Amino acid sequence: MSETTNTNEEKKKPSLNGRRAVPSNNSNDEENEVPEIEVFGLIPRGFNPKDYLHVVDIHMFKEPHEINKQQHHTDKYYSPKLIVRRGQLFQIQIDFNRPYKPETDQFWLEYLIGRYPQQNKGTYIPIPVDDVLKPGRWGAEITHKENNSVRLSIMSSATCIVGKFRLYIAVWTPFGILRTHRNPATDTYILFNPWCQEDAVYLDDEKEREEYVLNDVGIVFHGNINDIKLRSWSYGQFEENILDACLFLMDKAELELSGRGNPIKICRVVSAVINSRDDNGVIAGSWDNAYTYGVAPSAWTGSVDILLEYYSSKQPVRYGQCWVFAGVFNTFLRCLGIPARLVTNYSSAHDNNANLQLDFFLDDKGEVDTKLTKDSVWNYHCWNEAWMTRPDLPVGFGGWQAVDGTPQETSDGMYRCGPASVQAIKHGHVCFQFDAPFVYAEVNSDIVYLRREKNGTQVIEKIDTTHVGQLIVTKEVGGDGMMEITEEYKFQEGSEEERLALETAVMYGVKKQTTQDTMYQPQTDVDMDFQVQKAVLGSDFKVTITFRNKSHNYYTATTYLSGNIVFYTGVTKNEFKKHSFSAKLEPSSSSAFDVVIKSSEYLSDLLDQASFHFFVTARINETGKTLATQKATVLEIPTLKIKTQGETVAGKEMSVTVKFTNPLKKTLDNVTLRLEGPGVLRTMKKEFRQIPMNSTLIWEVKCIPERPGLRKLIASLNCDALRHVYGELNVQIQKP
Repeated sequence: MSETTNTNEEKKKPSLNGRRAVPSNNSNDEENEVPEIEVFGLIPRGFNPKDYLHVVDIHMFKEPHEINKQQHHTDKYYSPKLIVRRGQLFQIQIDFNRPYKPETDQFWLEYLIGRYPQQNKGTYIPIPVDDVLKPGRWGAEITHKENNSVRLSIMSSATCIVGKFRLYIAVWTPFGILRTHRNPATDTYILFNPWCQEDAVYLDDEKEREEYVLNDVGIVFHGNINDIKLRSWSYGQFEENILDACLFLMDKAELELSGRGNPIKICRVVSAVINSRDDNGVIAGSWDNAYTYGVAPSAWTGSVDILLEYYSSKQPVRYGQCWVFAGVFNTFLRCLGIPARLVTNYSSAHDNNANLQLDFFLDDKGEVDTKLTKDSVWNYHCWNEAWMTRPDLPVGFGGWQAVDGTPQETSDGMYRCGPASVQAIKHGHVCFQFDAPFVYAEVNSDIVYLRREKNGTQVIEKIDTTHVGQLIVTKEVGGDGMMEITEEYKFQEGSEEERLALETAVMYGVKKQTTQDTMYQPQTDVDMDFQVQKAVLGSDFKVTITFRNKSHNYYTATTYLSGNIVFYTGVTKNEFKKHSFSAKLEPSSSSAFDVVIKSSEYLSDLLDQASFHFFVTARINETGKTLATQKATVLEIPTLKIKTQGETVAGKEMSVTVKFTNPLKKTLDNVTLRLEGPGVLRTMKKEFRQIPMNSTLIWEVKCIPERPGLRKLIASLNCDALRHVYGELNVQIQKP
């Protein structure tokens, strides 16, 4: 059973370069031609292939209710083909033209992937039929013989390539090998297997596997640290054509087929191809609030539309921001069988020069100088974690790995990030690949307020060591609640272990600027803080600034409040409020001052996420020292109400209503509504020209749910004046 070369294929091979004997094999889509008769020499006259054993039919047991998809947890995929997970037995049945005689008949299976199958690359896999199967290794044994049929149990390798394989059955005759013809119906998808102990993505907890591999909806936490908001996201990893779209991403990234059994490599290349920077990847990012010729990031309700559009057009889909990149990446990972979750880091540092320090420059009035200030704090930032072993790192760094498809900084020349071991980040071992220093800075940077003196020297006014990475969360297992995972990334703020982790990170090359004590002597006997009143979009609210003078001195503070409309990335669009006043601070007492913010001051410039950022600086006149603090705040945005009418039974028509009342003191123009629910309805869209102020919109949709069980409906409303309006509803679909 030598590996076969195909003569008519030799002619068609593209010209080779001097370095490799075979062209690169990096498309799962391309195929080679496999000969149906492979002759050993001269064929004697009277040779008739029909005299020998030959295959009449192959049964793949590929229906969702049949044994293979049930045992492999792949019954939810909308695909007519066989989908199995690696390192686990599956069954097929072969019908021959006559009973199979093991003494004289000899046949074997061949699995092929890509255009240039080679046995040593794992892209050509011949499988003899033996009596003994070894766990985690390719093999096949006959479990049942009846009339002209044999039933086979096949074991795939727990490290094999993940993708779509072609199946041939080969029969030996004295004069040559006879093969079945190419039949796409027998194509077999092989996926990662978190249920198999030998697989690199093995996860030992069934509840976690159900959440991180099989759950097709999730939750994105957004807003900010003082006002956490959440919305549902439909991953839809089992929907029609999504598996093919995900395999196409690896072709697009030109990942060699032989590397596609390795989850580390897959995460690395796909974190680059999720964004469109430098490789025409899936999603084009846009953070400038202008989304002409595309869909606003806040309007998407899930990943399916994005992946299918990319798969058909091969052009970047417009537009995304961090939760869109992370949502689509999560779909990709779960679809291939890599356990994955979407995480949110509140007050996430985007440290441009990776010195673990975000520098905010103040001018002589105490205002932030936007020209000099290059670093920013994102209200929140979403990325993903994927679960796998890390044989490339020392023991103990497997488990959750941070991966990020949002284009922030380049890594090895491309916009990508990860996989970085979360455990390594926590302990400061940032020398281990990939991109651990960047993620370490996202959760650990200090904010430093600097003031430029007239003579050009920089004076440090304040260092805030606790603002960044205050809270890191993900959706809880088996529910819609929030689970805090800050402890996975960092030790308790101010603890001995935290200091040790920082020293380790610095030792491994994370730059940390030291601040000379002489330069930095803060005012310690006065505390300043401020609170922003919770407010609904379109109403007035107030900011309360409080001082606590702990000294026996009488102070006056020249106080300055700056209100800015910001992108959630912390980048300022414009300042809509400036207010300064002089505060008298009595000895040993607290005092509070209110500043009112009117809706007319902010409404015209509001951005998607209704995000404000307030800076308050106060100079103590008697000592010349400055106090500074900053906070982001998000307005309450109205929600959509979703209702169902009548019974909700799989296969029967049902009716869904979406309702919304316009809360703004103005008419909303060109409003788009979206509604989707995996297993219930494909994404529906409707445009409304206008919604006058205080009026209510009602949209009714008819659909036929396909699958019983607890499903989720997700809706979004979008227009230039109002974004991030969501609604959702859990629906129990009954069995017919």
